[in-house]
Amino acid sequence: MIGPVLVAGLDLGSTGMKILITDEDGQEVITEQVKTPWRLGPRGATELDAAALLVSVGHLISAAAHRAAALTDAPIGAIGISGMGESGMLIDPGGQAVAPAFAWFDARGAEQAAAFPWNIRAEFAGRTGLPLGAQVTVAKLAYLRDHGLRLPGLRWLNLPEFVAMSLGGDTLLEQSLVSRTGLIDQDSGQPWQAMLDVLGVGPEFLPPVVDAGTLFGRAGRDAPSNVAGALITVAGHDHLVAAEADGHMPPDHYHVSIGTAEVLLRVIDAPLGFEARAHLASYLINDVRHIVPGKHALVAGLKTGLLLRRALQAAGINDVAGRERLDAATMQLPYEGLLAAGGIEVSGARNDDGVLRLTLRTDDVSPAEIFGALLRHSNDEIEILINAMERELPPARTSTLTGGWAGMASVQRARSRVLPGLTASTREQETAFGAARFAARMLSTSSHAL
Repeated sequence: MIGPVLVAGLDLGSTGMKILITDEDGQEVITEQVKTPWRLGPRGATELDAAALLVSVGHLISAAAHRAAALTDAPIGAIGISGMGESGMLIDPGGQAVAPAFAWFDARGAEQAAAFPWNIRAEFAGRTGLPLGAQVTVAKLAYLRDHGLRLPGLRWLNLPEFVAMSLGGDTLLEQSLVSRTGLIDQDSGQPWQAMLDVLGVGPEFLPPVVDAGTLFGRAGRDAPSNVAGALITVAGHDHLVAAEADGHMPPDHYHVSIGTAEVLLRVIDAPLGFEARAHLASYLINDVRHIVPGKHALVAGLKTGLLLRRALQAAGINDVAGRERLDAATMQLPYEGLLAAGGIEVSGARNDDGVLRLTLRTDDVSPAEIFGALLRHSNDEIEILINAMERELPPARTSTLTGGWAGMASVQRARSRVLPGLTASTREQETAFGAARFAARMLSTSSHAL
């Protein structure tokens, strides 16, 4: 039976944006999803117009609210918002976006990152816990600056925080999201002044930083009637939120989320230090702030899902039924496939790549053989990442696989070869569920919140 108050979790993902409505105990009630309204340009340019984003979010919330109203008179008392890192909006003093958001996988900014002063480039990974490249926010900010946008007087909000503000919340930043921008010193948690100086902005460029689950405000009166007045919070970076959806993640565990990106996550009690961060960054592994106050996380990424999606599209597979048929066909093959060694070569899964390259040296190459080769290629990359992390940490003993591709038997079979003690989540919307749990916890303490 549906309880007296509902909560919602909103996940702003790279492929789609999802909302999950549950009761306060976590019983799932409604799920809605819309495609993320990216605008595509030449050479992989992928950006998000603020107006299009907010229209899509509005439609998503309205559709879910309408369905909820048909089931119960219970209001939606709180909304937790999570989403992708690195992407966000520059806003003017009135809160209006002045430029589009760039996708984390958009290559613009690579030239600017390479042109940063030598001392910034030398210190970047050890200081920020991030590898320097086009993916980090500061590279995109430098690109906008070099193309005529004046940064002084503007402020930065990551996408979840921008949506929270637009729904009626305050202008704030959340720890795990701002930790991924390249603007924060991981040891102190404070803005890295040298990086701000390079961009030509001051500390006011960054709004106040708060923990995940902090009250941002209430949904405005223009929201659906059963949503208006709902408490708003930002749960944090999507992969971290998914990892904590069912409670705190143990330190000897890998949480692996495979959506457009595939992310391997380990939780640690404190930052590893400058030298360790620099070493890990050479493998494109991040040491950043977790959504759990005081904790940090090692985050290793691949572009597995991006490659898998493009392989399916190239094979003319664009629906769930086609994907299920491909999964079954891949499982009919042995893990190694049936083709002679070297018949297929695949590359592109590294987190600084994302370009699907197939070399076919034989005939009888089926979509299933290609899909299996992609999974083997990404397994090879995962082993490299695990070896690098386990130079700094004790080996993990267990792991969980979740995300949009995790339900495929062929994906589970492949990952069980490289991940210890693997189990697969049966929940379809792990991030949205985690965000909804943040909303429920905030609602339970709301008598002290306002």
